Amino acid sequence: MTIQERQNKVIADFSAYTQWEDRYKKIIEMGKALADMPQEFKTEQNMVKGCQSQVWLHAALSDKGQIQLQGDSDALIVKGLVALLLYVYSGSSPSDILATPPEFLKALGFEGNLSPSRANGLHAMLKQIKNYAMAFDYLLKSKG
Repeated sequence: MTIQERQNKVIADFSAYTQWEDRYKKIIEMGKALADMPQEFKTEQNMVKGCQSQVWLHAALSDKGQIQLQGDSDALIVKGLVALLLYVYSGSSPSDILATPPEFLKALGFEGNLSPSRANGLHAMLKQIKNYAMAFDYLLKSKG
């Protein structure tokens, strides 16, 4: 599935919930279902700057040139937001991540319905994913 297809699925899934309380519950469920991040990746280097909660993101490049993302947070809703971003972006090529804007965030109204600190944290996580994508894209292009 492409990033755009995953974004469309997220939009469709969340559109079923008309109340924000229900959307928060869905986000929390996603966080609870997120695979545990190995302790070895919960380092200062993988900590996302700009988040009020503790958030870790780790990226690795697969043999197929896809970014495999792992993440975690100490806050339930934020962990759910991590899970949402990993669902949309993990398993994609760096160039696809860079070329596909995060339309689902606006479509779902996250920017207007999350607290300012959570919205800032969400943007910090997205920025970190884009930074990983830029670094891996550069690495792949330099290898030729």
